[in-house]
Amino acid sequence: MPVSLDSVFNLELNFMLTGPEIRRKFLDFFAQKGHREVHSSSLVPANDPTLLFTNAGMNQFKDVFLGLEKRDYNRATTSQKCVRAGGKHNDLENVGFTNRHHTFFEMLGNFSFGDYFKKDAIAYAWELITSPDWFGLPKDKLYATIFNGEGGVPRDAEAYELWAAQGVPKDRIFEMGLKDNFWQMGDTGPCGPCSEIHYDMGAVASEQGHTDCKFGCECGRYMEIWNLVFMQFDRDSSGKLNPLPKPSIDTGAGLERMATVLQGKISNYDTDLFTPLIKRAAELTGVSLKKESEKEAHSKSAASLRVIADHSRAATFLISDGVLPSNEGRGYVLRKIMRRAITHGRLLGQTKPFLYQMVFAVRDLMQDAYPELTETCDRVSKTVQVEESRFSHTLDVGLQRLEELLKDSKEQLAGVEAFKLYDTFGMPLDFMQDAARDQGIAFDQAGFDRAMEEQKSRARASWKGGAKQTANPAYQQLPKSEFEGYRQTRSDSCAVLAIIKNGQGVQELKAGEEGEIILDHTPFYAESGGQVGDRGWLYSDDHNTIVADVKGCYYPIQGVRAHQVTAKQSIRVGDKVDAVVNTDIRESTMRNHTATHLLHAGLREVLGKHVKQAGSLVSPNHLRFDFSHFTAVEDEELQDIEDIINKEVLHNQKVEVIENVPIDVAVNEYHAMALFGEKYGDRVRVIKIGDFSTELCGGTHTLQTGEIGLIKILKEGSVSSGVRRVEAVTGEGSLQHFRKDHQLENVVASLSTRESDRSPADALKAELEKRDAEIKRLTRELDQARMKSASSSTANISDMIKEVQGIKVLAHRVDNLERAQMRTLVDQLRDKIGSGVVVLGSTTNGNVSLIVGVTKDLTSRVQAGKVIAPVAQKVGGKGGGRPDLAEAGGKDPGALDAALNEAYGVVEGLLRS
Repeated sequence: MPVSLDSVFNLELNFMLTGPEIRRKFLDFFAQKGHREVHSSSLVPANDPTLLFTNAGMNQFKDVFLGLEKRDYNRATTSQKCVRAGGKHNDLENVGFTNRHHTFFEMLGNFSFGDYFKKDAIAYAWELITSPDWFGLPKDKLYATIFNGEGGVPRDAEAYELWAAQGVPKDRIFEMGLKDNFWQMGDTGPCGPCSEIHYDMGAVASEQGHTDCKFGCECGRYMEIWNLVFMQFDRDSSGKLNPLPKPSIDTGAGLERMATVLQGKISNYDTDLFTPLIKRAAELTGVSLKKESEKEAHSKSAASLRVIADHSRAATFLISDGVLPSNEGRGYVLRKIMRRAITHGRLLGQTKPFLYQMVFAVRDLMQDAYPELTETCDRVSKTVQVEESRFSHTLDVGLQRLEELLKDSKEQLAGVEAFKLYDTFGMPLDFMQDAARDQGIAFDQAGFDRAMEEQKSRARASWKGGAKQTANPAYQQLPKSEFEGYRQTRSDSCAVLAIIKNGQGVQELKAGEEGEIILDHTPFYAESGGQVGDRGWLYSDDHNTIVADVKGCYYPIQGVRAHQVTAKQSIRVGDKVDAVVNTDIRESTMRNHTATHLLHAGLREVLGKHVKQAGSLVSPNHLRFDFSHFTAVEDEELQDIEDIINKEVLHNQKVEVIENVPIDVAVNEYHAMALFGEKYGDRVRVIKIGDFSTELCGGTHTLQTGEIGLIKILKEGSVSSGVRRVEAVTGEGSLQHFRKDHQLENVVASLSTRESDRSPADALKAELEKRDAEIKRLTRELDQARMKSASSSTANISDMIKEVQGIKVLAHRVDNLERAQMRTLVDQLRDKIGSGVVVLGSTTNGNVSLIVGVTKDLTSRVQAGKVIAPVAQKVGGKGGGRPDLAEAGGKDPGALDAALNEAYGVVEGLLRS
């Protein structure tokens, strides 16, 4: 491409606007227009199995657009971290080799939830990018597109007129079809036309050398910088487009592209969002940027540095958000990204771990916008380093396999085999292409592409999950259920707003039927944040008769609590009921939830601040806590954790609940921990336990830590690479556990004489060691007795030997001998006969063991393996070994004698052949 490396690697240019300044200006502009600035959500989509990663700014607002969630603002602006790598967005091989492709990127956006629509959205966009007070782009370099009308959807004439009203010349407004200018969330649900803003980068940006091409040419000259989606329809299952009652706006402008334009660059990698990372990658891999600047811009070394810069951003943010390298799902994509970066480091000559140090470069560049990187970078770096060390061996194996394939390939390196190296060992495509060319062998690109497409199809299928549907109207039209469960466990005169049976709204639930009941106010906690929903009862308005058992409670949409019930009597919409929570179950759950907070803090204190929650379950009978950590937790560490958290219980600390705290205040002033996988609003609830623990949490908790009783850790183990799990009990669960321990202590006391200063565990250990030593002694004596018996049975060896063609052959049965003892006996018998063949058979516990020994002087004529194979077949087995010694097993003890008699004939046959 006609771009000098002076621009690619000149890292000291003074930019008009820095990347961070562009991000800040965008958000400030929309904040001045009444938008709520919302922090980026996690790269792991919350409660959305249809997405592999967050890949657009609207993802965190998806439920708002679908009507599943209500917020206290109706216009928002964000800079959203995104990853597109895997599934249908799998363009990994292009990253580093083009100007625009990235795995990780930031999407600037503004959103309207039923507030303003096309007129304001277009006016805002045009003002921001053209006003001298903001981005000030020249208008004569800008183009707009609208939807032309296709597939039964009308032309977006309104957008055309609105762009013209902003002063965009009509010859710069282009009309595109469904592929480019119509957006839909899924096969059904919200959809609508969109408008794109494009920027003319000039002829120098053409990747095909065009000097006078027009808008619409895909040579790289005309770059899309902003997409405005007008969500105005709801497509039903029949395909019909129904107008949305409150049309919405969803826009997306890539920060990297915007920086390229505003900083006067051609490639995104030339901007200050990447150049510090490229410089650091060069330092870590030993590449001289000065020398590279003398070469072509898209030299392989330059491309490898861009790959490392891009992939280090993706890896850092993904691991920071809780994704860990693995062989499936999100972890598999992360592993591929990391391994591709590591391999490109190898191509630059760096064979030692280096990528883990790029984590700190990413932190330094982006911590102002994403302060969470400051806290997570040590954990992230360690995770990357572990993966680098593990991959080093894998890559060596892959390189060896590639050499073997090239050696075995006559005319062409098979694409399917090359893809296996790419997929399993992280071998870059261009590296394999070059290696094949160097050997004078063609590369099967078509076969590789087919294998890649098959893998993409599998990825799409594995994450298909079905698009989220708009909310069931029976739920969507309901007001939020008022939750009273923080203050009480009983609410009287609750109105039955709706009854759902088999997914459909009904007016009545009859006795014995199961369904879901929505109440206007309720004390029942709905399952969320790892805590299970409450159980209990619904009473009739006589306050005495149970009309339904409540088996659980959950959110069908945000704010609406659905009580899962089995009706005891007829219950109808409009009835008034008393909602009563089972307080025994609630209190047990509360004890476990507060204990979970203490456990989290205790783990961080003992193991380190890298520990972060990776999942949890809080139920009445136990708690389960998953956390990030790289090694097994030692018994001594678990004991320290248990001691620390139980001291907090004994201190009877107040559990302070702070309601309605702005999220920024909670995180930055209270230093509350936000938990992985949870979606938080702008105002949150903080649970503070002295100076020991502060977390964002919507769950139910004890008033004091002393109510927990005692926390007993039951076990610790691995969940996946880098994730450990602790299970524990509290309260009555701890009491039951200690009763079982006491019963075990009584058993130990009956088995051993316990010294006063010994614990039951030490006493049991000593007793077991004593008995183990006794068993070993008796086993040795038994083995010796068996060997003595077997040896004595062969005392008159001359009487048992048969001569076959002048060769001595001994076939003998010696039951109850282990394999090692049979080997010893074979050696003894070979020494005794001097020259010959020894065949021994033994049965133990219904299994047959065979061994054949041949003296060295005869192995050229008789091989032990050829003797044992047909003998073993007689007892239903097989075996093999060296010419002088072979072993076999079998499953038919009843055939052993016949098999041993067969040995003489086998030897005779070998001697005659």
